[in-house]
Amino acid sequence: MVIKDYYSLNETAKIVGKSKTTLRRWDKEGILNAVREPVSNYRMYKKTDVQNLLGQLFDEIENETVSNYTEADNQYKVLELFAGAGGLALGLERAGLKCATLNEIDKWACQTLRQNRPSWEVYEGDIKNYGFDDLKNKIDVVTGGFPCQAFSYAGKKLGLKDARGTLFYEFARIVNNLKPAICIGENVRGLLSHDKGNTLQGMISILDEIGYNVVPVQVLKAVQYRVPQKRERLIMVGIRKDIDVEYRYPKPHHKTYTLKDALKKSDLFSCDVPKSDGAKYPEHKKKVLDLIPPKGYWRDLPLDLQKSYMGKSFYLGGGKTGMARRIGWDEPSLTLTCCPAQKQTERCHPDETRPFTVREYARIQTFPDQWEFAGSTAQQYKQIGNAVPVNLAEELGYTIIKFLNTYYKSLKPE
Repeated sequence: MVIKDYYSLNETAKIVGKSKTTLRRWDKEGILNAVREPVSNYRMYKKTDVQNLLGQLFDEIENETVSNYTEADNQYKVLELFAGAGGLALGLERAGLKCATLNEIDKWACQTLRQNRPSWEVYEGDIKNYGFDDLKNKIDVVTGGFPCQAFSYAGKKLGLKDARGTLFYEFARIVNNLKPAICIGENVRGLLSHDKGNTLQGMISILDEIGYNVVPVQVLKAVQYRVPQKRERLIMVGIRKDIDVEYRYPKPHHKTYTLKDALKKSDLFSCDVPKSDGAKYPEHKKKVLDLIPPKGYWRDLPLDLQKSYMGKSFYLGGGKTGMARRIGWDEPSLTLTCCPAQKQTERCHPDETRPFTVREYARIQTFPDQWEFAGSTAQQYKQIGNAVPVNLAEELGYTIIKFLNTYYKSLKPE
């Protein structure tokens, strides 16, 4: 068995857009047969079999054009909390929303926001210090990528007071104060299972308490929204209870963009990626990654090197396909992290044995080349790695506009 000719169970599930349970059922039914990797006994799927299946499943719809574009009927204003380096805000702006005010605690991210958008009103500092009372009746949308923090889950219903001390409490406090038509929370996929789902359920019940119905939560795959990266973001949408308008998530696009689309002239960018600074691998890691082919990872190493590089992880379960990983030109990047050279999350350049540079990182997150990041190289990587991909945010923005257009039309007499 040549490992590079196979996908792991996890990789295959992501590629075909089905759960691992479905794939196991398909194996039993003969729809897509798995083989066992000799050392670990993990399920593996031959790449040619997966490609053939994809052709059968999606050939008919591959050429269909998908558009979420909606033009705003009015100037809708957004308050963005936990704004970071502006990925979400920039995408919403591109869609046609006006980012009136932003709050962020990190000084370098605030500097990034100010130098790129001097017109944006940036409130720097701890969100606990702000109530935004001056924005009452002036904001249509509150957005925020609050960190996932646990809080006590008491009984069937969690109250706002139970979340005190967490950043979700601050998000809900401001939503409760401003009463926008719609609020959008975004987070990592892990929130679904955090504390066995209790944390998410608590957040939903808090929004219910303050007067918002929560649309069924969805995890959006960035790769389906013009982003050359296998990143996932959990989106939670709250609609004020007096509003009887349906919200719909953006429709996924059929075209998948690759690393080549990100770093070379393409539909996404009008020129090759500019040169910029970047991190370097330590010499011992570089020697290992020199042996990895494009689209390969640690299992492409000789067995003795696999064991020495992986240590105890070699004997544990799971494919760990992100370790010692070199991205291929013809595939999307794996999810970018805040530290491009750290172990377990290597994202090696296809041709050169190095991490992606700052500008390459930004391209993979679909930031424009003109968007400059403040601070040290490490600070810039952190800002980009934490961001919502700009193109995903733009697609989300169109759905917000569509919702608000419908809502405000409903207020006008016939």
